[in-house]
Amino acid sequence: MTVLRVASYNTRDFLDDRSAAARVVRSLAPDVLCLQEVPRRLGGAWRVARFARECGMRTVGHHRGSGGTTILVSPAVTVTVAAHERLSTALLDRTRGYAVAQLAAPGWPALTAVSLHLSLRATERQRHVAAVLERLAGLPGPLVVAGDLNELADGAAYRALAAPLRVVTGDRPTYPAHAPRLALDVVFVTDDVRVVEGRPARLDESDVRAASDHRPVWVDLVPA
Repeated sequence: MTVLRVASYNTRDFLDDRSAAARVVRSLAPDVLCLQEVPRRLGGAWRVARFARECGMRTVGHHRGSGGTTILVSPAVTVTVAAHERLSTALLDRTRGYAVAQLAAPGWPALTAVSLHLSLRATERQRHVAAVLERLAGLPGPLVVAGDLNELADGAAYRALAAPLRVVTGDRPTYPAHAPRLALDVVFVTDDVRVVEGRPARLDESDVRAASDHRPVWVDLVPA
């Protein structure tokens, strides 16, 4: 399974059509799925686990404190270590955080995946990226960082991530789902990862529009 499909998806707290979102994920068939805006309260852990089962995937652990970020993996991927971290925000703002998982997959060295959802405030986004990069510094092996950045490629937080990493999803617009104009959802990788052309993904457009206000992004990767 050397080719690893990594996807990122903001699911808007399952406020839209969760079943459509699960169908979108099954059509993509990712090995690693970085999620943002999954339910955090009122049985959030149970609801995310149910969604994972509907997608044919499994969770990497309870996501409490992560601002609604988490990671799902396919049966072919083993989770060795996982954590869900909080990022400080202004009082009364939506909580923010990130999920980080160290993974093992056939044909790969140890791999770290991160799901990230940045603030609506530019100064917080910069501070959050600095905190995440500090947390990840020194981890061995390939690194994938994916998520909803809430800013475009000319933003300071985006550029801070792009300094040690490289963008592999280009400028594909993902928001809003019904008429995408903004490339808010992005996947970054380290230089020891290479992009390849993978199996086609045929998404049902009506499902994509019904599932969330964001479209997913995905990329097929191999170790360099």
